Amino acid sequence: MPGSNEPPRGAGSLDEALGAALADTVRGTGASMGGLYLIEDGEPVLRLVALCGLPLEFSAPWQRLPLSAPVPVADAIHDDRLVWIESQAEMARRYPRAAAALPYPFALAAAPLSGVRRRWGGIVLMWPAGRPRRVTPREHGHIVSSARRTARLLDDATEQPGLPDLPRIVPVDAAHHPVQTGLAAADYLERLPEGALSLDLEGRITFATETAARLLGRSVDRLLGTRPWHSLPWLDEPVHEDHYRTAVVSRMPVTFTALRPPDQPLTFQLYPDNSGISVRLVPGGEPADAASPSTARQPAARPTTPSPPGRLHQLVHLAAALTEAVTVRDLVALIAHQILPAFGAQGLVLSAADAGRLKITGYHGYPAEVVERLDALALDTDLTPAGQVLASGTPAFFAHPSEMAARFPGAPRISGKQAWAFLPLVVSGRPVGCCILSYDHPHAFTAEERAVLTSLSGLIAQALDRARLYDAKHRLVGELQRALLPRALPRLRYLDVAARYLPAGHGLEVGGDFFDVLRLNETTAAAVIGDVEGHSMAAAALMGQVRTAVHAHATAGASPDEVLARTNRLLADLDSELLVSCLYAHLDLARHQVSFASAGHVPPLLRHAAGPAAVLHVEPGPLLGIDTGVRYPVTQAPLHPGTTLVLYTDGLVELPGTDTTRATADLAGRLDAGGGHDLEDTADRLVGRSASAGQHTDDVTVLLLRATHPDTGTTSP
Repeated sequence: MPGSNEPPRGAGSLDEALGAALADTVRGTGASMGGLYLIEDGEPVLRLVALCGLPLEFSAPWQRLPLSAPVPVADAIHDDRLVWIESQAEMARRYPRAAAALPYPFALAAAPLSGVRRRWGGIVLMWPAGRPRRVTPREHGHIVSSARRTARLLDDATEQPGLPDLPRIVPVDAAHHPVQTGLAAADYLERLPEGALSLDLEGRITFATETAARLLGRSVDRLLGTRPWHSLPWLDEPVHEDHYRTAVVSRMPVTFTALRPPDQPLTFQLYPDNSGISVRLVPGGEPADAASPSTARQPAARPTTPSPPGRLHQLVHLAAALTEAVTVRDLVALIAHQILPAFGAQGLVLSAADAGRLKITGYHGYPAEVVERLDALALDTDLTPAGQVLASGTPAFFAHPSEMAARFPGAPRISGKQAWAFLPLVVSGRPVGCCILSYDHPHAFTAEERAVLTSLSGLIAQALDRARLYDAKHRLVGELQRALLPRALPRLRYLDVAARYLPAGHGLEVGGDFFDVLRLNETTAAAVIGDVEGHSMAAAALMGQVRTAVHAHATAGASPDEVLARTNRLLADLDSELLVSCLYAHLDLARHQVSFASAGHVPPLLRHAAGPAAVLHVEPGPLLGIDTGVRYPVTQAPLHPGTTLVLYTDGLVELPGTDTTRATADLAGRLDAGGGHDLEDTADRLVGRSASAGQHTDDVTVLLLRATHPDTGTTSP
């Protein structure tokens, strides 16, 4: 029973038990609808396996989602916590892509299915718009405990859960009405001057009065079992279908007016609940859509194949997803994980037009040897339709291998696929590439599928054009960054060195961090680290000039304070508006001493062989570029064999939402933990947290120096 501590019983299989658990959770939490997601084995993808309270077609954009998708259920699984969305406005703020395909008032909760063996997936629940916005502690606990019970079902199962191509529809018990809902109720409705309809949650008409049939201009038997926007051509407009979707998702009454040709306005009042929708049909009112009378008076031809509800919203969802694809790799993954399943396809080849050839930039569902044969075909190739499609700008659809073989005999034999959609990718008249969706079995493309895929090809073309430009700029930035930083650190007899550099994860601009280690003679060396203000080409250029100046002054024998003072004068001569922080260290390995000069840089960490790591307080001077007449104090410290010195930039400790002092103390703790390890391992340990965070907001640079024993070349114990 709802709220019990035991999972639902009596199910004949794990799939049935999971469906029963979902229905029990929906009833127990008072939700109007729910969905159960499981993670696919071997792939970071979520599959919707059970659904209740919503039509199957509504779930089309959500049936298969990357585990990294910006949606509540993915965040709930990733963070192992309940995600609560109190309103559609909050959904639009936190998850704009999801909100674009669900523009209705509702509240939503997503909870992870965290079991003992693994994290299995997640549950999504939705409530009508009239629900109180805040989730109470009791409701929170009930949702979480229901998710845990479902996870326990999966933990205890001896069979693997099934991942169907389409989610299983799980009924939620509807309210039971006594006998008077039969003929007496029908007689009552027939005596009213207005019409009455009843729709199930799939939108099909299950009951209609004679008055409603007369107002709609169709007999009752021609209405029953149909969807109004299919059986009544004048209702076949996305805006009218959207009113029905609003009622189903929000469970709130909806009223709209439509014009029945030639000039009869009808008002539809929709009253939804968990079992269906009651429709009150009243003559009169003004048309809700201000379309021209000529358009409204001419009924549109009924489509050969009715469009499934939600295709328009599916297109909106996919369009929003395409805007978030940054790299070509992102775009290929998005098409493979979201667009292919949406159209029942299994294979993808994405080609870009380059120097008169179609070079494959990504693929899915093809063996590597097939891709190698198709790669870099000439645009005028007659092996496949790709070149002709791109030249004409017109898509080509082949429902069966025989259709393909009639025009391109060799194409079916290459891949073994059975149906194809060739979509030209054109931006402002400029050919960008070709996107091929393929099927393992023959597939008849409906007129509606062709129209949607044609529309989608324009969006894919723009996304591919942006992604290729981003990738090209990213490669350029990476090459420039590598050119400005030292290719390799010198090998020194009495000093071990290691360095790490992580560029900021927020764009294409070149970072301003720099570092260097200089061999001065057999027993002395210099180390420098710095940070030029900003992320730009100007910052990168200045970084290269500062690094060169430090190198020149250091190798000329200047003292640490003079190295910074002379570099500071260089900035004045360059008339740069950018400031630079810098820490310079002169290491005398024979005398076991290090001398520092700092231009406003974060202080280093020092760890002696037998002691804990601590911040070394170096007296700072002003940033380079502020004033040419300043002097830079020199701070000295012992550098005995086994001592580890860590120079770093502020990107390592200045993290959003983190206290810098605590972050520095944490860094010292990680240095202590890796004190006896290889220096390369210690470097990885120090930058590990920043690397795992991914989108750090500033460059991260770390330079490690460890003095070795003069006689043995090893660190002291």
